[in-house]
Amino acid sequence: MNQQDYQSPNWQAGEIRLVCVERWQETHDVTSFRFQGAQPVKFHFKPGQFITFLLDIGGERLARSYTISSSPSRPYSLVVTIKRIPGGRVSNYLVDNLQVGHSVNVSGPAGAFNLIDIAADKYLFLSAGSGITPMYSMSRWLTDTQVGSDIAFVHSAKAKEDLIFHDALLKMAQRHPNMALHYSLESAEALEACSSFAGRLSLAMLAEAVPDFLERTVFVCGPEPYMQAAKVMLEDAGFDMSRYHQESFGAPTSSPTSQVEGLGDDAAFMLQIGDLSTPLNEAQTVLEGIEAKGLPIIAACRSGVCGACKCQVLSGETESSSEMTLTPAEVEQGFILACSTRIRSDVTLALG
Repeated sequence: MNQQDYQSPNWQAGEIRLVCVERWQETHDVTSFRFQGAQPVKFHFKPGQFITFLLDIGGERLARSYTISSSPSRPYSLVVTIKRIPGGRVSNYLVDNLQVGHSVNVSGPAGAFNLIDIAADKYLFLSAGSGITPMYSMSRWLTDTQVGSDIAFVHSAKAKEDLIFHDALLKMAQRHPNMALHYSLESAEALEACSSFAGRLSLAMLAEAVPDFLERTVFVCGPEPYMQAAKVMLEDAGFDMSRYHQESFGAPTSSPTSQVEGLGDDAAFMLQIGDLSTPLNEAQTVLEGIEAKGLPIIAACRSGVCGACKCQVLSGETESSSEMTLTPAEVEQGFILACSTRIRSDVTLALG
């Protein structure tokens, strides 16, 4: 690190150009990428937050959000860990094509699922699959910055070969006596040097691994069925759900135009954007109406957490399921998140 690095400006928000400086395999289907700024920069973000990649693939502008798996306690680079998935247009494109020396545009950071906005004394991290990425960032930050942090980490996977960050987490737990690492493996394989259980996560398994789980603040991330099961399990156990927090990203709609246009009598209201209008029924989102007209909008998480699809209602009534990234002043001025808002009357909208 040279003198210029120490004098690098901070990046805390907005769009930035990143250069891939390293890539490596975590597992057979998971790849990590390390990025630095195209110009020297120090990255400031909250452990658990994500960035949004802005890509042109096949002549189409696409945006996808990925959790930062590195820690803000190590601010001179960002690491993003991506799993290859069937039909994953962006994820598979990045795994197949992004090489050292290539550059990408990203925006962010964003996300309320983080250790700064959520206070806790004792932590319980529950993750499955690639949902381990925010938990890894959180664990690294806690062990780097807070001596004696009380961390219980329970990760679920199909088999030993699917364990992401296993060696790094094992070393982290061995160095920090207040961090307990546990795994549940469907393959029923035994693991050396750490606790492992056979089968999927259950209440009995959790109680054995983390006897004081009812006293902890819980952070959950993984596939939607896993998170639903974890939530029901904790509710049934009498857990204080005010201390339950989960991360979730929605899947992109495959063909938004086909879902919106041609509704005929099913369309209850009209969405007006400039000179363009489109019919929407009460079940459809403002985002679907925008995309049906081919208008430019970034929609990365599609679940009301990234804030990328912010736009402003000039007239009409709407109903939103998420205002997570909006300030009270923005809400007062009529700003909404298009992905999680439905219209309840004819609405006039402004983009950008």
